[in-house]
Amino acid sequence: MPQTTHPKVKSLGLPDNSKVILSTHPVLAHKLTKLRDAKTDANLFRHLLREITFYLGYEATSDLSTVPKQIKTPLGPHQGSELATTVALVPILRAGLGMVEAMLDLLPNARVHHIGMYRNSNSLLPVQYYNKLPKECHIDCAIVLEPVINTAGTIIATVAILKVWGVSQIKIISTIASKDGLKDLYSKHPEVEVIVAAIDDTLSESGVIVPGLGDAGDRQFDTDVHHIPGGAGSIKRKHSDE
Repeated sequence: MPQTTHPKVKSLGLPDNSKVILSTHPVLAHKLTKLRDAKTDANLFRHLLREITFYLGYEATSDLSTVPKQIKTPLGPHQGSELATTVALVPILRAGLGMVEAMLDLLPNARVHHIGMYRNSNSLLPVQYYNKLPKECHIDCAIVLEPVINTAGTIIATVAILKVWGVSQIKIISTIASKDGLKDLYSKHPEVEVIVAAIDDTLSESGVIVPGLGDAGDRQFDTDVHHIPGGAGSIKRKHSDE
């Protein structure tokens, strides 16, 4: 069950109208534990990320608007409903790519607009290197896909870009967010909605969530890791994408 009143959410001290949805579903917690595990190889990591994204996407889309739709079943007429909200998925490259497929399973008619961001390893500030947003915005809701929110620098910059573009509703789906990252995000963009599977307490000096799950991009694509006996290994470079 998603909770906006979970003790970890309350402890953030966010404004009362802030919307952070923290899932407490036991199946999701089980899958997230496997995702975090350093022994999980790249293939399983990608599979788990897709599954977790689907669960979180289900929660994120619960308030999308619908309109009545008249159809005929094999036994007669029926008035159902269809989605009326125009949605764009905005994966932050490269790590967000692994979340797109699951969201398109939920929203096959959603548009996909890529934004490339990385954190400078020295300053920890976001650097944009790719932006494929159309010139004009015809979107009701943008759903940003980022596996991990560390310092939130790339998320904050991406949300700013989307607001300038003209999106009125912005949601963010992430597996894990840091407390400090969420605080910083809501200090700058209090109107966004964040849907997460976990909130971790600690950021390292280099701006990485502890315990977290490492670098989501490296773990998906099996890059820049060293192996440990019996598993996929610990992560050397942990702050390129988030």
